[in-house]
Amino acid sequence: MLSRRTKNNRLHRPLQPEILEDTTQPFQEAGPVDRLPRDTLPLRHRVQARSQEQSRRSQPACTRCRYLEKRHLLQWDSDIAYRKGSTKIWVPNYPPWRQLLLKEYHDVLYAGHFGSNKTLTGIAKHYYWPHLAEDVQKFVTSCDTCQRMKSTKQKKAGLLQPLPIPEQPWQVVSLDFITGLPPTSSGHDAILVVIDKFSKMGHFIPTHTTARAEETAQLFVRYIISQHGIPTTLISDRDPKFTSKFWKELMSLLGTKLAMSSAYHPQTDGQTERLNQIVEQLLRAACKDDISKWDLHLPILEFAYNNATHAATGQTPFFLCYGRHPLTPQKPTALATVQPAHDFITTMHQLWDRTHKRLLDIQQQQKRQADRRRNDHTITVGDQVLLDTRNLDSSHLPSKLRPRFCGPFLVEAQVTPVTFRLRLPATWKIHNAFHVQLLKPYRDPNTIFVGRQPPPPPPVLVQNEPEYEVESVLAHRRRRNGAVELLIRWKGYDPSEESWVPESDMGNARRPLHDYLL
Repeated sequence: MLSRRTKNNRLHRPLQPEILEDTTQPFQEAGPVDRLPRDTLPLRHRVQARSQEQSRRSQPACTRCRYLEKRHLLQWDSDIAYRKGSTKIWVPNYPPWRQLLLKEYHDVLYAGHFGSNKTLTGIAKHYYWPHLAEDVQKFVTSCDTCQRMKSTKQKKAGLLQPLPIPEQPWQVVSLDFITGLPPTSSGHDAILVVIDKFSKMGHFIPTHTTARAEETAQLFVRYIISQHGIPTTLISDRDPKFTSKFWKELMSLLGTKLAMSSAYHPQTDGQTERLNQIVEQLLRAACKDDISKWDLHLPILEFAYNNATHAATGQTPFFLCYGRHPLTPQKPTALATVQPAHDFITTMHQLWDRTHKRLLDIQQQQKRQADRRRNDHTITVGDQVLLDTRNLDSSHLPSKLRPRFCGPFLVEAQVTPVTFRLRLPATWKIHNAFHVQLLKPYRDPNTIFVGRQPPPPPPVLVQNEPEYEVESVLAHRRRRNGAVELLIRWKGYDPSEESWVPESDMGNARRPLHDYLL
C-alpha cells in the first residue's frame, strides 16, 4: 500500500459508522456531479459552505462537526474545511466527488495516465481524505486504459514447468522447422530438425515449406522410425503440419503421445529451438562460398554435431546412442579391444543412468535459476484476463503505439499448471490455449468505482489481423500527397480515442463511410 504523510499529518481514528453516515448526508443530497469545473476551489468552497450551513441549522450536526475537528484534525477557514496544520482541502466522504478528483488527476489527457505515485503526489498537493493513497492505488491499478496500453513491469508469471527427463535414447523427441532458406536445385527451402531429448542426437532433414502433413510423416518414418524406433512422446510447436488431422491419426496409429506446446510459447520446444540456431551457424560456415547447395552439406554437418560433446550430458550423442565413438580421419588406426556383450550392456545402462541423473540435476538447477525471475501466477478458471498482443498481427499500427493487451477474456479451463484456455471471439482463428506469461489478470474498473467507463470491445480478427468496428465517420481531410484521411469514432470507445485513418483502410467499413457521404 502506498502512503504519503507530511510532518504535520498524524494517524486518524476511524469514524463510527453512524457518525460518518450522518456527517456525509448533506453531501449526498447534492446530487450527482458529471464534470469537475476548471477551477476546483469554488466547487470545494460551495461544498464545504453547504456542509457548514447544514451544521448550523442542526445542533446534532454541529456536534458531529466538532467531533470531526477533534478526532480528524479538521479545521475551518472561510467556510472551507482543511486538514489541520496544512493547506490541503478536506474532501468529504462523497464517492462521486472523490472519484471526479481521481479522474482529473489520472484519466484526462493532460493528466497522462501516470502510475500511483505520480497521481498521489498530484492530488496530495491540494486535497486530503482518509485512505487517499489506498484509493489512488485501487483507481490506477483498475484503469482500463493503463491495463491495455502499458507493458507489465512485473516478473514473468508462472514458475518453470520442465518436461520429464526420459530414461533412454529416443523415447522423447522434439521437432521443428527452419524456414526462410534459399531454394536449392532440389527444391528444398526448409529443414526438418529432429532431436532426441536424452542423447541430444539430432537429424537435419531437407524439405520444403509447402510439404503437406503426409510428406512430413513420410520423412519422419524414413529418417527417424527406421533408425531409432517409435518414440513415446513427440514435442513440437503449433505448426499446421503437426496439428493436421492426418498427422494426429498417424501418431495415434503408431502409439505416440502428441505433446503439443501451447500457442505462441515455443519455450516448450526450447531444445529444438536452440538446435535450430546451431544448425544455422553450421550452415553459414559451410556455405559461405555457395549458398545454393546448402542441402548437400546437411549430412556431414549432422555428423559433426552428433560427434561433438554436449554440455548437458558430458558425452557425444553418438556414444550415448551406440556405446562407441565413430571412426574419423583423426582417430588412431590401432584396433580397439572388443568388449563382451554382457559387459557392454551393463556399461551402457550405467552410462544412461548417470546421464539421466546429470540431466535431471541440470534441469533442477535451471528451474531454480529461472524461478528467481518469475512469480507464481494467481489466475484461476472463471477469471477475466487480458491477452498480450505481441503475437497478434497488427502491422497496420506502429509497434510503439500498439495496445500491449486486449480483452478481457474469460478463462474457460486450465490445460497445464501454466497454460489456460480462453473464450475468444468466434472470428479469431487462432488456438485458444495460452501460456500464463501472455496473460494478465483484469481488474474491472467498475467493481470499486461504480460508473467508470466500461472496457471497450475486443477487436475482430480479419485474416489474422485485428480490426475495430467503426461507429461513424466524423470528418475528412486531404493530405499534401493527395491521400484522404477520415476521422473515425470507434464503437464502444471513448470520444478521446477518435483518430484519423487513411480512406484506403476502410475496406471492411464501407457502410459508415457511405452514411457520412450522404
